[in-house]
Amino acid sequence: MAWDTEGTRRRLKEAATIEFAERGPDGTTMARIAERAGINKERLYKYFGDKRALFETVLRDELDKLAAGVDLPPGGLADIGEFAGRTFDYHAAHPHLARLLQWEGLAGGPPADEKNRTAHYRDKAEAFAAAQRAGVLDDELDPAHLVFLIIALAAWWFSVPQVAYMLTGADADDPAERARRRAFVVRAAERLALPSR
Repeated sequence: MAWDTEGTRRRLKEAATIEFAERGPDGTTMARIAERAGINKERLYKYFGDKRALFETVLRDELDKLAAGVDLPPGGLADIGEFAGRTFDYHAAHPHLARLLQWEGLAGGPPADEKNRTAHYRDKAEAFAAAQRAGVLDDELDPAHLVFLIIALAAWWFSVPQVAYMLTGADADDPAERARRRAFVVRAAERLALPSR
């Protein structure tokens, strides 16, 4: 019987994503990940190496999905609010990503896939700078800081849901509340980034 290598790798990565999001790289074990996937622990080591390498693979894959899933709107950065809204939507659908990024920061050490991620973020900052030079975005703001603030504006709701609840008293799973939060993100991004009229 042929072994389904790709299916096994996928199941192991899915299990690792859940475990790492819940417990962080230091709080889970390879045995726990393999058990969740229902696959022999030795296969996990064979396919991914050690736990650090597996965490880096999971985080890199999740960030690749984010980059592919959040394109600029047809209007480009002139529609910065919709870009922030799309980022909010992605994090709403994938709340584990914020947790993975927090665990990475808490664990210390070099970031996963640092060279490629740095290039990606610098490209994004340069796109914001180009939009500033074109008069599309407010040119008084540092473009790298602006990128960071737009990401934080959209993702922080999912990074600290307990704080959002304490401030709003509203359930994040309520569709009306989610719509209010998204609308706020859109409007705040527009007020933050667009030039004063």
